[in-house]
Amino acid sequence: MATENNNLSEYDKTTIPNAKNFRFGIVVSEWNESITEGLYQGAIDALIENGVALENIIRWNVPGSYELIFGSKKMQEQSVHAVIAIGSVIQGETKHFDFVCEAVSQGIKDLNILHNVPVIFCVLTDTNLQQAIDRSGGKHGNKGTEAAIAAIKMADLNTKP
Repeated sequence: MATENNNLSEYDKTTIPNAKNFRFGIVVSEWNESITEGLYQGAIDALIENGVALENIIRWNVPGSYELIFGSKKMQEQSVHAVIAIGSVIQGETKHFDFVCEAVSQGIKDLNILHNVPVIFCVLTDTNLQQAIDRSGGKHGNKGTEAAIAAIKMADLNTKP
C-alpha cells in the first residue's frame, strides 16, 4: 500500500513556491461529504499556510465525483491558476465504483491536456470507509493537503516561460 506508514500532510514548507499571488478553485463532491469536507479542510489549511488569501480561493460544490469533471472545466474559466478536484468514491458491491473511478480520472486527465489551467486529482478511491477516513485527516494525514501543495507547484510551473 503506497500510503502505509506515511503521513500525506507532511511537507517541507521551504520547498514550496510563494503562492500569495495565486488564485485557486476547489470543486468539492457532496457525495461522502464527511470525507470530502475533511479533504477540503486539508487543502484550505495548506493553501492559507502557504500565503494564499482566503478571498483568492473559490469553492464550488457538485453532487458527486462524476460531476467533478464538468465542475472543474467550468472552474478553469474563472481566472484561477489551478483547480483542485475533491471527491471520494468507496467501493461497493457493484461495478459502479470502477466506472466512476475510470471516468473521473480520465476526465481530469483530459482537462489537463486540453486546457492551460492544471486540475489536481484529489479523489480518494478506497475499498472501504476506514481507508477514506485514514486519508482525509486520519492516521495517514490528509490527501487534501497533498493536493494543495501540488496545486501551488503546478500554478508556479504554469507561470514559467
